[in-house]
Amino acid sequence: MNIITLYGAAGSGSVPVEAAMTLIGLDYRVVEAPTWEGDVERDKVAAANPMRQIPTLVTPRGEIITESAAILIWLADSHPQARLAPGIDDPRRAQFLRWMCFIPASIYSMFWVRDVPSRLAGEDPAAQVEVQRRTAERVAECWRVMDEQIRPGRFLLGDDLSVLDLYVAVASRWTPRRARFYAEAPRMAEVVRRVDALPALQAFWAERFPFGADDA
Repeated sequence: MNIITLYGAAGSGSVPVEAAMTLIGLDYRVVEAPTWEGDVERDKVAAANPMRQIPTLVTPRGEIITESAAILIWLADSHPQARLAPGIDDPRRAQFLRWMCFIPASIYSMFWVRDVPSRLAGEDPAAQVEVQRRTAERVAECWRVMDEQIRPGRFLLGDDLSVLDLYVAVASRWTPRRARFYAEAPRMAEVVRRVDALPALQAFWAERFPFGADDA
């Protein structure tokens, strides 16, 4: 069976991967594993990924791919007919790779600290609150820097939707959430609203990451 297995969770970093597979039209199943809820959930992922993190993808051939950006790039490159990434000879390829790496390195990485501030702040409650405040400010700063350097068309790389758009549309909904994202990244704001409204993803968003007041 050519079914992809994805360890993930609603609202998590697996959502852009699921969105990409939905647009491509792949057969996949999700093993729901909200790892932030404790060891029982993390242990679901352990056999496929010793880091016990999501998303973790298992290909039909049994290959394991971790890290959202790596999975998204692999999906897009493996299914060029879907046109979800610039090809290797496309002049947009360098910027595609730049921003696909920027998001996990500069933004996504902040949530490892913010979600469990004791990892760096220890057990002092005041220090933990300060870490959460500073990581939110860092995320906002990174969105601002990206927005200042990118020149979107209908989508972030021009007129064609890519997995970069899916990645930003999901990550921008995490803390400090969309209101701050819209303020810091006005160029990208119009793009993520367009991704939110894609007819092909309306049922998907409703199931896997429903829109709420924080997304207005």
